[in-house]
Amino acid sequence: MPMIETINLTKKYGELVALNNLNLTIEQAACFGFIGPNGAGKTTTIKILATLLKPTWGEARIDGKVIGYQNHLIRPVIGYVPDFMGAYDDMVVSEYLEFFAACYDIHGKQREQVVRDVLDLTDLNYKANSEVNGLSRGMSQRLSIARVLLHDPKVLLLDEPASGLDPRARIEIRELLKELRRMGKTIIISSHILHELAELCNTVGIIEQGELIFSGSVDEIMRRASMGLVVHINVEDRMEDAAQLLAKVNGIKKVDINEYNGKARIDVTIDPDSGLTPSELPNRLIAQGFRLQSMQPEQVNLETAFMRLTKGLVS
Repeated sequence: MPMIETINLTKKYGELVALNNLNLTIEQAACFGFIGPNGAGKTTTIKILATLLKPTWGEARIDGKVIGYQNHLIRPVIGYVPDFMGAYDDMVVSEYLEFFAACYDIHGKQREQVVRDVLDLTDLNYKANSEVNGLSRGMSQRLSIARVLLHDPKVLLLDEPASGLDPRARIEIRELLKELRRMGKTIIISSHILHELAELCNTVGIIEQGELIFSGSVDEIMRRASMGLVVHINVEDRMEDAAQLLAKVNGIKKVDINEYNGKARIDVTIDPDSGLTPSELPNRLIAQGFRLQSMQPEQVNLETAFMRLTKGLVS
């Protein structure tokens, strides 16, 4: 049974469709990266999963329990970290955690131990007596994660946890999330920092204008984005003749001569439906007497995959 599942999940605000028939399946102990432009529906999805919003129609389940009907059973197994945390004035870190532990009916010596444990895990021991309102953005995010770990939830819902952090704080949050993943937590992270999602997540989903346009492993998204592959070719001489030859090959959509690092090269775009593979191109050139210097398929990472698979639309 999946830990998280949505079935035709839809959320409308009047005529605005924020989510349109979202179907997601996230297995237990998976780390799922939710990617999309601002206004795509990421936060709406996470708030529904956190039982803070009701869907217009469709269904969402966490740990087999239906959101909207079994919220009292779902809330003990989830931890929700919003983009920005709220705090009471004049409260120090340890008091903040003790307050929320009490909200989860954790009392006495057990509460003291749990607070110590989450302070250790999030490396906030030395901030235990610091005022919450005086914490840096990075420390606040770590405290938000400490708060949701008090009741040892199975599922963590993190909305832009690295937003606004400096490089060091982002690295610290990333390492903390890796540790939580090793502990077997099921994690959903929405983020614009795509290269960090590639390091953290084993599955990703791309949402645009309220619709899920891709969901699968990081390797799968790379393969999909590589369709329409661009290959960079250098020949020793007769560059234009080589480009003209390649342009006549069935399966090649586009051939350009561009400059890179002060040298001309041929950029070849292959039609993904043609069945043509890059390995066939050197033989074509060599057979016509061209001397091949190098051939390099364009490197695809999560950022280039995102740019290729989305159009920049919002709801």
